[in-house]
Amino acid sequence: MAIEVRIPTILRSYTGGEKAVEGKGETLSDLFADLDARHGGLRGRLVSDDGALNRFVNVYLNDEDVRFLGGIETPVSDGDVVTILPAVAGGAAEAEDTVAGG
Repeated sequence: MAIEVRIPTILRSYTGGEKAVEGKGETLSDLFADLDARHGGLRGRLVSDDGALNRFVNVYLNDEDVRFLGGIETPVSDGDVVTILPAVAGGAAEAEDTVAGG
């Protein structure tokens, strides 16, 4: 058995177009390193240079936000499902002024 990792459309170029891939590890950090060995560059999109989850990536372990479970060091087990979602943020200041009537 392995850990299923669901990949968002924007990152599927790293997985050959696959919507889901399997990996192994004891923590998310281990899992991302394992995935990167087979899907080069993927870990760099998920983890910052200081080893933390990138700010604009949301990761869920069995539907629970890992930021509340232990972050990158959250333990994972065979049969778990990890879902990666790009965060939606931002907006142009000009658009806000237009909406506000400015």
